[in-house]
Amino acid sequence: MTLAYIALGSNLGDPQQQLLDAMTALASLPDTRLLQCSSLYSTPPWGLLEQPSFVNAAVKVDTALSPHALLDALLEIEQHAGRVRAERNGPRTLDLDLLHVDGVQLDDARLTLPHPRMAERAFVLLPLHDIEPALLLSGGVTVAEQLARLDLAGCERLP
Repeated sequence: MTLAYIALGSNLGDPQQQLLDAMTALASLPDTRLLQCSSLYSTPPWGLLEQPSFVNAAVKVDTALSPHALLDALLEIEQHAGRVRAERNGPRTLDLDLLHVDGVQLDDARLTLPHPRMAERAFVLLPLHDIEPALLLSGGVTVAEQLARLDLAGCERLP
């Protein structure tokens, strides 16, 4: 079993319910246990700014799935939620990003681990901080240290 961290995001339909349903689906994956879920956060869009705000979260799982098998499972959950990949950084019903798998560094055509842009994104680090503030990112900084460097304007924890 290996610890893995997954970012969740949605800004179409009922984003909060999309994330809760995705967490249930993640907990149902074979050979996988959902260990922790962050709070839900409302965050401004990133990249393509002309779209609704997002709801974001992060989860920590313990899994026997390989990184690629886990990625395939995430893509299947997205598809089940109606995900359409129309434009990069565009609106979506559900986005699941595999952020980090303990002990794994990988860079191939399908998957890069750790996620290459997670340290730039408050909408990823804010929920990840809820569950693993001491997780080391590339460059030897922790989630907490990197989060302190980012602009959190427009980000808020949801009740």
